[in-house]
Amino acid sequence: MEELPAVISTHGLTKRYRGGQLAVDGLDLTVPRGSVFGFLGPNGSGKTTTIRMLMGLIEPTSGTARVLGEPMPRAVRTVLPRVGALIEGPALYGFLSGRDNLLRYDSADPTADPRTRRDRVGEALDRVGLAAAASKKARAYSLGMKQRLGLAAALLRPRDLLVLDEPTNGLDPQGMREIRSLVRSLAADGTTVFLSSHLLDEIEQVCTHAAVMTRGRLITQGPVDALAARSRLAVTTPDTADTVRVLKELGVTDLETTADGKVTGDLPPDPVPDLADLNAALVAAGVRVRGFGLERASLEDAFLALTGEGFDVAG
Repeated sequence: MEELPAVISTHGLTKRYRGGQLAVDGLDLTVPRGSVFGFLGPNGSGKTTTIRMLMGLIEPTSGTARVLGEPMPRAVRTVLPRVGALIEGPALYGFLSGRDNLLRYDSADPTADPRTRRDRVGEALDRVGLAAAASKKARAYSLGMKQRLGLAAALLRPRDLLVLDEPTNGLDPQGMREIRSLVRSLAADGTTVFLSSHLLDEIEQVCTHAAVMTRGRLITQGPVDALAARSRLAVTTPDTADTVRVLKELGVTDLETTADGKVTGDLPPDPVPDLADLNAALVAAGVRVRGFGLERASLEDAFLALTGEGFDVAG
């Protein structure tokens, strides 16, 4: 399969703040064109700092970043009109309606066509499900509605890249489903979506690729299916102690036992043992095997295994 060209690429991207705090450390990131790219990491891992550097809001201490093939922040004037972004929540005028907020937002864009402004605002409001609340003052919007309005602002014009920092923050389950559907439709239209989220199951549902950050460093990146492909051996038995002993002798690592009689562990990578041989060894040792097989890890399991930390619940 031919590799897609990168919409975002960084090499050695580093941000050190005054006082010596290292927020991002030597980041080499590749976001393929046409992907829905999930950006994951515990609180304080450097996700938002990375996004701010990519958008030209802050300058890196060292390293390089290219967005849509152009160097950032040097090419910010030519790149940003092709990028829709929702970073750290939308900035809204509370005394204006949702529609008037978008009209003012669009009028501040020197590259936007005023002749199509009202039609584009109407289409953006409809796309995020705010058409019925378009005349309502923004100060009366719920947090979820404000998130939708911020997304609408990012969709006022066709974009090559959409950068979303916690886009479902504050949404109810139905709203989250709608945003996931919107992200999928944008990707189907050819827009690359770069999505930061603490909701790992959401990333697993909507993203094609992902990267994992911790303490400012990139731990891994690649297709979501590959990141969550880690499988563990699972044996259900009343003889858990004997099972652990036998499996350990056969090279199975990271063995864990649950109270309901399940033993799980990681298979040795090279060579990978035949599952039938493992099962036969357990039976030969007198272990009563009630269940045996591989369990595919969720993206959350893979994330915790990679970082050793809880994920970012605060965004």
